[in-house]
Amino acid sequence: PIANRPALEHTLINLVRCGIRRAVVNLSYKPEMIKSHFHDGEKWGIRIDYTFEKELLGTAGGVKNAEKIIRSDPDPDFLVTSGDGLTDFDFREIIRFHKHKKALGTMALKKVDTRFEYGVVHVSSDSRITKFVEKPSWADIYTNTVNTGIYVFNKEIFKHIPAKSFYDFGKQVWPELLKGRKHIFGYELKSFWTDIGNITEYRNAQLAVLNGKVHVKLNGKQIKPGVWAEEGAHIHPQAELEAPCLIGGYCKIGKNATIANTVVGKGTSIGARARVRNTIIWNDVSIGTGARLENCVVCTKAEAPEGISISDGVLF
Repeated sequence: PIANRPALEHTLINLVRCGIRRAVVNLSYKPEMIKSHFHDGEKWGIRIDYTFEKELLGTAGGVKNAEKIIRSDPDPDFLVTSGDGLTDFDFREIIRFHKHKKALGTMALKKVDTRFEYGVVHVSSDSRITKFVEKPSWADIYTNTVNTGIYVFNKEIFKHIPAKSFYDFGKQVWPELLKGRKHIFGYELKSFWTDIGNITEYRNAQLAVLNGKVHVKLNGKQIKPGVWAEEGAHIHPQAELEAPCLIGGYCKIGKNATIANTVVGKGTSIGARARVRNTIIWNDVSIGTGARLENCVVCTKAEAPEGISISDGVLF
């Protein structure tokens, strides 16, 4: 969850905002959980089809797995984006760029501070991709422009991805397209983007939402500047809420409790005099009287006993 919505929900909402009305969600881990939440997508204004990988096929293999559905759409091009990213990027920008360039593939790029976890990319003055190194070592770092995992492809790309095989965009498809001098381009994002595949970036994504650095749809109402509360939240009048924070639906916040720079999930109970700072709390958590939490991620149905102190990036 990011700000009490599943990460994938933020992605689908953004796709709809950009005028995209059809999506394929490729599943493997806990597929029924995802399908039972999103169903056919009607609630969000988008038609969702599903594909499934019994054995993992890699980033490109997963897209190949959806080839039949993708080819059923009349548009010659299609967008690929990961389910564990957070962005408010207007996807229409890269689609227009891709079509203008008549590209086989276009990669969304972003300048970042840390580069080891992403493929680094160099482009020429006309935006052609000229060099690509997936998850580089120090010796390979020559730019801070990285691959975001957001792509637009012409359907001709399927000729470059073998069927029923593990195949990766970063390690195989893009390097092979580059080697073959194919018509591939990079488009730099100016919008917020992060991959929430590790705890640090996951926490950063939550803070970006709370601080308004990424524009996503928040549940609830703003009850004072920088403080949102969802329906049914019960907050003791002597509790102290310091901006920014989001209090989930049907939470109970006790007397003299302090909540600061924190997301509190639905159905969570925080006892009297508890102190919770810089923390992400999922649903149905119990935090005891006088407990102190700082810089934590607290998972669904976890318990923090009365008087306990937990800090320093702990996840439990």
